[in-house]
Amino acid sequence: MVYNARPDANESLMNPVPPLRCVMFDLAGTSVSAEEREFLRHPAAGGLILFSRNYESPAQLTELVAAVRALRQDILIAVDHEGGRVQRFRDGFTRLPAAAAYLATGGENALRLAEAAGWLMAAELRSVGIDFSFAPVLDVDSGISAIIGDRAFARDPEQVIAAARAFAAGMRRAGMAAVGKHFPGHGGVAADSHLTLPEDRRELEELLARDLLPFSALIREDLEAIMPAHVLYSRIDAQTPCFSHFWLQTILRERMNFDGAIFSDDLSMEGAAAAGDYATRAQAALKAGCDMLVICNTPGATAAILQAMENRLASAGSTRRLAAMRGRFPLDRDSLLASADWRAATDHLQALAGHSA
Repeated sequence: MVYNARPDANESLMNPVPPLRCVMFDLAGTSVSAEEREFLRHPAAGGLILFSRNYESPAQLTELVAAVRALRQDILIAVDHEGGRVQRFRDGFTRLPAAAAYLATGGENALRLAEAAGWLMAAELRSVGIDFSFAPVLDVDSGISAIIGDRAFARDPEQVIAAARAFAAGMRRAGMAAVGKHFPGHGGVAADSHLTLPEDRRELEELLARDLLPFSALIREDLEAIMPAHVLYSRIDAQTPCFSHFWLQTILRERMNFDGAIFSDDLSMEGAAAAGDYATRAQAALKAGCDMLVICNTPGATAAILQAMENRLASAGSTRRLAAMRGRFPLDRDSLLASADWRAATDHLQALAGHSA
């Protein structure tokens, strides 16, 4: 079926409630294919996540973003661009250090560097039209998880809070919302949830006293979004957080009073496989409380999830939460690169990134 590309596509004049635009997916290359155009026109399409394979240069990326928005103006465009090991765009963008590098400097300027990095990351992405990055990482490093490791700011929860707060403040200064991940904490397991389902056998009280502290602190400061972990906390709940009413409703919404958007982690990861086939995973995540369902690297799964979500209607709460993720103001790239703020930030952070590497 061919879908109308307008933001109000397929919305009945007799029913003012819009479709639930809850599926975030990816592209195969540096331009939009015919199949991907149909995905973008689908009424359930709500987001696009970009990867290194989608990038050649800032000019090409700007054109790609413009082409996507010509098809679907209302879509959210995101990327994983934390710095360190997880930075999708490199040539033409400032190389950012891993999160652990800021506090490792031990100097008085550590938090100012974290704030500058958040601003620089966000400003450079906003200058090519991207709405937000999935950052900052709020996991507390326990010296166990290689997949987290230096992606965490620190091993001490209070230090994580301070650095993540500064990084998020920098993002907001550039007009970008923050996404805390991976709730309720991925730092206590060794296994990589991309490849298997990690099991964390700690009790809830242990998580509340350590791993959940950064989430609680930033939620009190109006954190805009959270991404749950594909980790089984087996002594607490039988479901992983993306599929768990207990984690997303009882703990996150009710106990912690979180009112922002919830993005599932990638539903194609092995850590999500226990929930069933792709359509079943999507339905379970939506039922548990996810506002946006993220699916990567699997076009067949994208098609299945879009079809499963086709007739869902949006709620006012989900619409409001996702609207807050849009970039708040445009930034001109040439003006950004000519600014004193950009030059000062890049000088400090490139030196730090090189030291971190």
